[in-house]
Amino acid sequence: MCGEDDEGPGRFTDMLYERYAGAARALLERKSAKQSDPVIARVDELFSAALGRALKDTEGADDEQRYALLSMQPLVFARLAGFLAGHLALQEDPLRKVMEALMHGYAEAENFERGHDHGDGDWHTH
Repeated sequence: MCGEDDEGPGRFTDMLYERYAGAARALLERKSAKQSDPVIARVDELFSAALGRALKDTEGADDEQRYALLSMQPLVFARLAGFLAGHLALQEDPLRKVMEALMHGYAEAENFERGHDHGDGDWHTH
């Protein structure tokens, strides 16, 4: 029917994808402060590289598949986080660290939407 595409589920997922892509581009364009700790600097580089790859993969997909691919990417990264954390010493409490990082990323997405991102990118010291 006429006009269905403008307000249907496809339009909603397009809006969600565009919100994600805009926030990802903003994060990737932002210049992070110089880190004195080389490990933290490498971790920040890894985050940017992974986000850049995730964005590139979705942008390379057909328009109809972008949101579907986006919706699966958190599962891939969660699996990777579990695999990596599974190789750490238990006294380092790897599950707690993974959960804290997950919740920080979730809040960071909400902050972008509300325009309250402070741009510190310093999730590892909070």
